[in-house]
Amino acid sequence: MDTTLLLTRRALPAVALACAAVLATGCGSSSSNTASGGSPAQSSSAPASSPSSAPAASASPSNSPAPPGPGPCPTRSLQVKLGASQGTAGSVYTTIVFTNISNVTCTLYGYPGVSLQTARPLHQIGKPAKENPATPRKLVTLQPQTTANALLRIADAGNYPESTCGMTTAHYLQVYPPNQTTPAYIKYNTQACSKPVRLMTVDVVKPGSGSS
Repeated sequence: MDTTLLLTRRALPAVALACAAVLATGCGSSSSNTASGGSPAQSSSAPASSPSSAPAASASPSNSPAPPGPGPCPTRSLQVKLGASQGTAGSVYTTIVFTNISNVTCTLYGYPGVSLQTARPLHQIGKPAKENPATPRKLVTLQPQTTANALLRIADAGNYPESTCGMTTAHYLQVYPPNQTTPAYIKYNTQACSKPVRLMTVDVVKPGSGSS
């Protein structure tokens, strides 16, 4: 028998086993996109994500090793809503408030991932928020019922030419808490750019509600 043919026949079972292992691994992974903090009817709530929502990688925050301390706050342990807002020429500044609604102390470290979304079916509009490096990262420890916040700047889509922007309406903010892969959704109607324009900048998470 031809030596090449014999080696090929012996290799086929091993290749088949490897392919089966890859398929089994892919089928076994899943994630829940339902965030805690209320029902979809409330303005600060997080509606369940649909299969058509934007991939997590498009707006999720960069994962940064946190200093020693309690574990990171999972999305399900947080109520995520908008706090104080203030408009200026060409932009709106608002705070994203994270409240620990669990009975366990946890931590937030770094930046949330934020993007604008259409109404259902959810779909990302434009580019996600850029991280503002002006403020150093600091570990924020949240005891039960305490809050932290991140300042979000949203530029007026009208600042951009129609040919660059492609004006459309956003209905939600999609927010990934720092170092989490499950988002929360906040109802938020605003004009946005359907083309790849970056309208938003977000700061690091800091202690408190950011209202003063």
